[in-house]
Amino acid sequence: MEEHEQRLLEFGRKWFVKFEDILHKTEAGPAWLNDDRVAKVVADALHYRDGNVYRLDAYCIMPNHVHAVFAPFLTAEELRQVLLHEGLRFISKNPPLDRIMKSLKGYSAWEANGAIGRRGAFWQRESYDHVVRDNTEFDRIVKYVLNNPVKAGLVKEWQGWKWSYRRESVP
Repeated sequence: MEEHEQRLLEFGRKWFVKFEDILHKTEAGPAWLNDDRVAKVVADALHYRDGNVYRLDAYCIMPNHVHAVFAPFLTAEELRQVLLHEGLRFISKNPPLDRIMKSLKGYSAWEANGAIGRRGAFWQRESYDHVVRDNTEFDRIVKYVLNNPVKAGLVKEWQGWKWSYRRESVP
């Protein structure tokens, strides 16, 4: 890797750590998820899709953000190429990540806004998506997700946070 690319990668890592530190203080941004009605909407939406479009392995709903670890059922092997009048498309019986996130965010935003009597945008447009490459990385990410409320000083152990979940048998 070139020196310039290495510096950009390091800058990105440092920026992400600072951003996460701000979120973990739970004082940044709206804290609508601190309302149990809203957190339940999000938890129910995550569980509803488990077994239908993805395998849900873990999540943590913090007062101002959510972390979720799931594996979409879409695989490269099941994709089929179709030539349509607008060009080549790939289709599958299982939705890709962008459609999963759009559905998850759209539904939960509508329900959460209704629960707290507000209107308008609820989630940020973008999500931070990360491909998990091996079991070591998977374990590290799940631990990171579950320890969010511990790091924020909200509980002593992740199991004490009402809005944390971990699948009992993970791959």
